[in-house]
Amino acid sequence: MLTTEARQKILAENEAAAAELRERFAREGTLVVDLISSPGSGKTALLEATAKKLAGSLRIACVVGDIATERDADRLRAAGLPSRQITTGGACHLEARNIRDALAAARFGPLDILFIENVGNLVCPASFALGEDFKIVLLSVTEGHDKPFKYPGIFSRASVALITKSDLLPYVSFDVERVRGEITTLRPNARVLLTSVVDEKGLESWCDLLRSALIEKRDVPATA
Repeated sequence: MLTTEARQKILAENEAAAAELRERFAREGTLVVDLISSPGSGKTALLEATAKKLAGSLRIACVVGDIATERDADRLRAAGLPSRQITTGGACHLEARNIRDALAAARFGPLDILFIENVGNLVCPASFALGEDFKIVLLSVTEGHDKPFKYPGIFSRASVALITKSDLLPYVSFDVERVRGEITTLRPNARVLLTSVVDEKGLESWCDLLRSALIEKRDVPATA
């Protein structure tokens, strides 16, 4: 187990690398979004649907983190989303250096939006900055409605919460308003969207949010 001092050193080194990435993305005008959820909440499916919605209008790519295999990156490439897989070999989160190295290897070229599909985990990824503009947390209706207060770290850090697989609401016990209430208690200004890639509920609102965030970022001058 890491000592407090060792953990603080790791976080400080990561923050320094994240700050360099943040400056780079600001100069390049690239919006960077870090998607975090439990395994199976629908990150990859959301990105597949997002790629189809934004195809031809924005230059987008993805860095994908998984313990093993390139399955998610393969799915995203098949959906038309250029992707670079990071296999962590057991690490439960991505770090800023992983993103830096993946971008150097991928050579995506100029981008409007870079998505980061983090390793499936609601705990560790919350603590590690990756140079992102904001974190997105996904919670599927099949996971139950008690998660926000059980995992306050990510739900208090995420600017946007997506309640996914809403097409399954008739078949599961999931209190949408309770979840909304817990999320906004932890982060009062959080955006909460109900989404489904099956019936496309909420997907246009999600894409509008991304477009607006990109415009807002580019309206703010980058520091030299």
